[in-house]
Amino acid sequence: MIKELHFEVAEFQGRLTAVKEEMARRGIDILLLSEPPNQYYLSGYNAYSFYTPQIVVVALNHAQPIWIGRLMDRISATMTTYLAQDNIRAYPDTYVQSAALSAYDFMADIVKEVGGEKARIGVEMGGYYYSARAHADLTRALPLAEFVDADLLVGWIRLVKSPAEIAIMRQAGQLADVAMQRVIDLVEAGIRECDIAAAIYHQQVSGTPEFGGDYPCCPPDLCIGERSIAPHAAWTDDPVPNSTVINLELSGCRHRYQVNLARTIVVGNPSPEFEKLSEIAVEALHAGLEAVRPGRTCSEVDSAFRQALARHGLEKESRIGYPTGIGFPPASGERTASIRKGDETVLQTGMVFHMMPGLWLDNVGITITQSFAVSDRGFEPLTKTPRKLFVK
Repeated sequence: MIKELHFEVAEFQGRLTAVKEEMARRGIDILLLSEPPNQYYLSGYNAYSFYTPQIVVVALNHAQPIWIGRLMDRISATMTTYLAQDNIRAYPDTYVQSAALSAYDFMADIVKEVGGEKARIGVEMGGYYYSARAHADLTRALPLAEFVDADLLVGWIRLVKSPAEIAIMRQAGQLADVAMQRVIDLVEAGIRECDIAAAIYHQQVSGTPEFGGDYPCCPPDLCIGERSIAPHAAWTDDPVPNSTVINLELSGCRHRYQVNLARTIVVGNPSPEFEKLSEIAVEALHAGLEAVRPGRTCSEVDSAFRQALARHGLEKESRIGYPTGIGFPPASGERTASIRKGDETVLQTGMVFHMMPGLWLDNVGITITQSFAVSDRGFEPLTKTPRKLFVK
């Protein structure tokens, strides 16, 4: 059977060691991971199966994680993880969308096998895939265990990427670049918004002649005309007007690692005021990027950006950056550090951020961004699309 591992087993073991050390520090005996990115990080598991209950169990007294999911997805666990067959468990389909049976009862029995009946169990209370029903069923099935919130325990460890992860993210950046260039070449007055979106999806997946891409974990933000002041607008089937602003954020995804990229494209002639705004946006972006250094804090990087913006009498309400890495729906951000005032997270070599200093003002919006890895000497851009306003 083919194996689809994208990292050496030793790297998975190193990740597991780091997680177990943090578990021990917090007094957690067993960790139940419901978030697909964390399951992928520790086991390699990758299949579009997370719409049904699945978890990865990490027990201090058990050498490998244990994957538990739907029976029909066991084959994907065999193909994509390094786990021994004894550590790949599956519940029958009678548990799927059943009003009478809970897959979490099945999972609880396996937790008991590794000493979890009276253990201190960490769960991802803030995760996208840990529902209120999941928690209720698990606590009912394990009444003698103590449940504690371990949300982001793995997330903070994932924040610093290995050289192998950075190499994949460089490829993801190339995928983002070719998708953005496809749009820049394609856009013109009269083309339907939905056709632009279709071209983005095609290019994201077809990729480059050397390698293709994965499905992105979120749709492109295609914000056109009056919707250019909305950061996360959806496309329509309307034609692009003769004179308009297009704010586009898309991504490249390679082996589930996602790199984001946003640019503003003007169809027609931009006003002098808008051109000036684009220059200010790029100036502030560069000020933020040049402030990136190992040892500096996210707050210090944010301050450099805001000082540049303030020189032109402008302010930005929202954060200007977030970490990215392994991406599964519904979001690409890692929910840990943020580049914003007050975040004292210290930058380390190997961290990856999307610096997203979009400006959404009362009647105009502009998005010129940069994804980067923190390097020994500053920042390494992961995309090469010029940081400028594009005019068609």
